[in-house]
Parts: sequence; C-alpha cells; structure tokens
Amino acid sequence: MSETDPAASPEGPEWPVVEDAGDLVGVPDDTERLWTPHRMAYIGGENKPVDPHDGEQCPFCAAPRRNDEDGLIVHRGEVSYVVLNLYPYNSGHLLVCPYRHVADYTELDDDEVLEVAELTRTAMRVIREVSGPAGFNLGMNQGPVAGAGIAAHLHQHVVPRWMGDANFLPVVGRTKAIPVLLADTRRLYADAWP
Repeated sequence: MSETDPAASPEGPEWPVVEDAGDLVGVPDDTERLWTPHRMAYIGGENKPVDPHDGEQCPFCAAPRRNDEDGLIVHRGEVSYVVLNLYPYNSGHLLVCPYRHVADYTELDDDEVLEVAELTRTAMRVIREVSGPAGFNLGMNQGPVAGAGIAAHLHQHVVPRWMGDANFLPVVGRTKAIPVLLADTRRLYADAWP
C-alpha cells in the first residue's frame, strides 16, 4: 500500500492502492489467507534450548522450577508432572513429563513409567470432565526424525479431539483456533485434578 491511486485528483487526497495478488510470488487464486504469525515462535525455535542435552536450558526442566501458573503446570507428581503445551495442537493439549532429563522411553525407571502412565490416564479423565472431547491422541515422539520438538526430554502428549476439529481451518487455512487462554485452561484442569 505504498503506492497511490493514479486516478486521484491532484487537489484531493491520494488513496492507497491495494496490491494485486497477481503481482505477488506464487499462483494467484481467490483463497483468503489466515495468517498465524504467533506460530513462527515455535517454527523459529523460540524457547528451544541451544544445547538440547543441557538440563538448565530445557523448558521441561525449567517449568517445575516456576510456580504452577507461570510454568503452566496442572499437576505435580512424585517423579513426573503434567503441563499445558505452550504450542498446543488443540485446546487443552497436555504433556506428561518426568522431572528427570531423559530422552528415551527406555531410560525411564519403573517409578517414572508407572507415574507417566497414571498421570496420562488421570489427564484423560480430567479433560473429559472439563472439556468433553470426543476422543484423544496419545503419543511420544522419540527423536527429531519422529517429530519431537524437544527430543532430549521425553514427554507424553495428551491431545483432546473433537468432531470437526480438523475442519477447513487447519486443513485449508493452515491455522488453528485455540478458543481458551492457556492460563484459564491450566486453572480449570488444576481445579478438577483429583
């Protein structure tokens, strides 16, 4: 919009010209774009440790050192804890993390395996009670090639799913609407935790 309308009167105001999509890179079409610049923080690696093996830089090691509200922690167990995902796939997306900085599921000791499993089950119950999803995706991405954003600290995803949550917005618009603030979700889930 840096150009002005050449048809504008010299005496009158100059009106901005809206750029034609045909002048832009790519194939022009009639699709409206929904821009999600906040996702660039995740894509660009914001909050990712420079050295993924350094527990001091790891966000999953740092979260328990904060208070629950600042760390988005829903529940603290003996050897693991439950935290909201800062970059959720869906509203209410929780992560179950061991306190210990380990990368691989086979590195968990017996107490950690049991508590991660039990906290995952409880997380599902709490999400059902508070948010009423139709189903869940559960999973651990082991290693960067498997999609782990922070591969050095194991975390179990608990993602609530609703009918139609993969509608045109994320599929066509490549954007995700998260209708509830993380702080509000954390409070609701923490209050409902048994």
